[in-house]
Amino acid sequence: MTNEEDAGSLLLDDQLCFALYAAQRAVTAAYRPLLDELGLTYPQYLVLLVLWERGQTSVKELAAALRLDYGTVSPLLKRLESAGFVRRERAASDERSVLVACTGRAEELRERAAAVPGALLSATGLDTTEAARLREDLWGLAKRAHEASERPR
Repeated sequence: MTNEEDAGSLLLDDQLCFALYAAQRAVTAAYRPLLDELGLTYPQYLVLLVLWERGQTSVKELAAALRLDYGTVSPLLKRLESAGFVRRERAASDERSVLVACTGRAEELRERAAAVPGALLSATGLDTTEAARLREDLWGLAKRAHEASERPR
């Protein structure tokens, strides 16, 4: 089958979107036992990664970093706050803005979480070079797909 024939195929296994979907679900499942040990879900882990990297940040900036909408991030933050991992407070300079920061409990968890990326590579059999190449390809695809979605039809 040529590339043009592949592009027009309606077979499920020929769909790029389905391969990405299946890979995303499998990778998230591989994270599950690692994150269960930390008492986190995968989305909660992503929130903490942003906060560990950036420190205190606004909910708006956090949502942008995670490429999620406010309505998705807000319940995540509520659960993390209930678990004692984050605190939220109104910004003194702008009452409309809510700032999020890690608590001491989340900072203590950071050291244990540092083992997660290596454990995932080990579980999937990827080496660091393969992982870096795959990550670069996926970010390139994400950029191109985003640009395509922004083009007028």
